[in-house]
Amino acid sequence: MRQNLLLCAVILTAGIAVMLSGCGNGKQEADKPLSGVDNETIQTIMSRKSVRAFTDEPIPAAYMETMLKAAMAAPTGSNIQPWHFVVLTDKSKYEKVFENNFNMRIFNSAAAVVVFCADTTVTRPPRDNPDGAPVTRPNGTWRDDLGACTENFLLAAESLGLGSVWTAAYPYSERYASMKRELGLPATVLPYCAVAVGWPANDEQPKNKWKPERIHYERW
Repeated sequence: MRQNLLLCAVILTAGIAVMLSGCGNGKQEADKPLSGVDNETIQTIMSRKSVRAFTDEPIPAAYMETMLKAAMAAPTGSNIQPWHFVVLTDKSKYEKVFENNFNMRIFNSAAAVVVFCADTTVTRPPRDNPDGAPVTRPNGTWRDDLGACTENFLLAAESLGLGSVWTAAYPYSERYASMKRELGLPATVLPYCAVAVGWPANDEQPKNKWKPERIHYERW
């Protein structure tokens, strides 16, 4: 009888210890913002980093198409979808396309550079007359659309094991003027950014940007 009681006490003590341990681990996990356990989408978002050095290995065509499909799946104001893409792999053209661009070393290292472009106008019937003649007017949301589009591309690259880095073009005319000229962009189309992409040469790690003090509930 006494042995049975001792055995029960040992089992109960061990059970309580396990429960307490589990509670502690749960708190630790809760303290980790967006840990993304068992969630591949969150893991990809939290793993994304800027990669600026690449190997010589080319990107399979299916991978590039997948990244561009992901880019085009981004949200867009009024479903205008103003984006266009110029995919560059011929490095002999880079000196002219990226004239005076301080990111040239990165571009030359990458397997490809994708120039994200936007038509800054939209041609469609007036909102108050859907059956009327189409009119051309400025598109006020193209910058927002291209930002979302670019981020989708970066996340797709990360999910495929590729590295990428977003380099600005717009609004710096000294950077985008040569892109617009050398790539033959129409008058209403502007280069928004240039993304270098390829297989990472180094083991880059993402930055921890979690700052709970930046979060405000209900009001500032």
